[in-house]
Amino acid sequence: MRILLVEPVARKAQETTWHMEKAGFTVDHVNTGHDALGMLKAYNYDLAVMDMRLPDVDGYEVIRISRAARVPTPVMVLSEERAATAKVKAFSIGADDYVTRPYESMELTARMQAVIRRSKGYSEPTLRAGELELSLDSREVTVHGQNVHLTGKEYMILELLLLRKGMVLTKDAFLNHLYGGMDEPEMKIIDVFICKLRKKLQAAGAGQLISTVWGQGYVLRDEGVQTAIPQPQQSTMHATVF
Repeated sequence: MRILLVEPVARKAQETTWHMEKAGFTVDHVNTGHDALGMLKAYNYDLAVMDMRLPDVDGYEVIRISRAARVPTPVMVLSEERAATAKVKAFSIGADDYVTRPYESMELTARMQAVIRRSKGYSEPTLRAGELELSLDSREVTVHGQNVHLTGKEYMILELLLLRKGMVLTKDAFLNHLYGGMDEPEMKIIDVFICKLRKKLQAAGAGQLISTVWGQGYVLRDEGVQTAIPQPQQSTMHATVF
């Protein structure tokens, strides 16, 4: 999942980024409100984590403007301000959660995952399609209860497809999710990732979950999926994310 971190203090940004990346998030960092607004309007983030004390535009104003512009990205405030009035103000203008510093890293990442799940319409940390299950907490993928080994990029693509199950996703959407506009490779790399992911899921017995919508992109559906029980020699694969 891709996160936008809005934090003007370099030391805090480095510390928070470290905790997020350790939990499996991909993090883009900006340190001003104007940059935050630009990134939120240009890219489809799963969550924005934002300090309110920014050097140019007040953090509350960033949230207000983004909501007025119909930016759907959920926002978590990360602040040292503990006053109830500050929290009420943040929620009233559109914040989805409010975490105060100092924070416990495990609580922070758990609450981030919870906000993202709620924003996608999920109440639990496991995404399912047919016999396929993906745990957002452990980043493990299983089919028929057996672990499936995926690379980091393959996991991110599957995660995005499951979070937006039934929606056709363009190759641009995948590139944005994987690279966030930074040093993006050629678009055909998405076809390569999808091909490898399909082969691994089919070999594990998940069936044909990922469909190609010609001229548009890819979609994951699980209605009426016919699955096949994997052969014994394919049942010892382990999930590792690089």
